[in-house]
Amino acid sequence: MSLLYLSPSTQEFNPYITGGNEEQYMNLIADQMEPYLRASGVTVTRNRPDMTAAQCIQASNEGNYNLHLALHSNAAPEFLAGTLKGSIVYYYPGSVKGKRFAELAAEGLRKIYPDPDLVSAEPTTTIGEVAKVRAPASLIELAYHDNTDDAVWIQTHTGEIAQNVSASVADFFYLPVLSPQSPRKGKVNLSWGSLNIRERPSVTSTVLARAYDGAELTVWNEYQGWYVVEFAGIMGFASQIYVAV
Repeated sequence: MSLLYLSPSTQEFNPYITGGNEEQYMNLIADQMEPYLRASGVTVTRNRPDMTAAQCIQASNEGNYNLHLALHSNAAPEFLAGTLKGSIVYYYPGSVKGKRFAELAAEGLRKIYPDPDLVSAEPTTTIGEVAKVRAPASLIELAYHDNTDDAVWIQTHTGEIAQNVSASVADFFYLPVLSPQSPRKGKVNLSWGSLNIRERPSVTSTVLARAYDGAELTVWNEYQGWYVVEFAGIMGFASQIYVAV
């Protein structure tokens, strides 16, 4: 399954030089990511603003997630305050999948960050939400909130950032990158057997669940003869032939 633990910063004590704080803007970006993730068939579990980093790690480790993604903004050391810029995507050096996502995310961010040369994917063993979670993990420091240009970029591009990072998540899961649509009610329409809800839009993809005739679904999107559906709390793909919308 394409299960994501989405962990925007809970650090309201990190102020932006231009107003607001890290928790506020990372949660705003996460809010805007969820429709894009759902549109592409990603099942999202999210932390809460009142949680600590340790609690986020624990919650992630209690599930069977395929990716743990933490969203943060950065701040320079005091003696360099306000002088650093750029995006850094961290991953654990021993994680092949974590590195793969970090490189996808960095490649994506280079398309929207004002100076692509300042976007990098880097290993770390010191960040808890990268080193202490069971799932492949990445922490994105989107830009420096103590730098005016970087802070303004985040504040004025939250939607673009959300769409961009969501596309990297979809790419990581080998899912189509789709735009959100209004949800519709659907019902399985079969004369026999059951409808396979699959991980990806392919008849060879893993079956996540089976829905019988008359079962109700939420249809979130469509792609090349498939619906992106939610059934029994599971996001997946179902053939359009067998779903009445």
